[in-house]
Amino acid sequence: MDIIEMTRELGRALQNDERYIAMMAARQASDEDEALQEAIGEFNLKRMAISNEAQKEERDDETLRRLNDEFRAVYQKIMENEHMLRYNDAKNEFDALLQQMTGILSLCAEGEDPATCDASSCGGNCASCGGCH
Repeated sequence: MDIIEMTRELGRALQNDERYIAMMAARQASDEDEALQEAIGEFNLKRMAISNEAQKEERDDETLRRLNDEFRAVYQKIMENEHMLRYNDAKNEFDALLQQMTGILSLCAEGEDPATCDASSCGGNCASCGGCH
């Protein structure tokens, strides 16, 4: 098996991981939540209205303040939605897994031992690092 086929196998394993499955289920629940989708649509309209008002030569600062307040309220409504909360939690868990996997691959590409390298010990910012070796 060549390395590309092994990568595809890893991709299949990733899609069978409980964190991936939970994230996809949470995404579907969010997509099917009509109130959430309506709020997201409203959010996008508010963002466009703010952009349009801000670009006017004769913009109205009071209108901008009102639109920003409305924008923040819709954003808060979205972020407090139970389906969005579940999706964000599931996505954070999945992203942590993906980051750990990528970290291990990166360390291996730098010559570290695949059996013992620990991606969690590397913050990714070499500026404050004492060295990998």
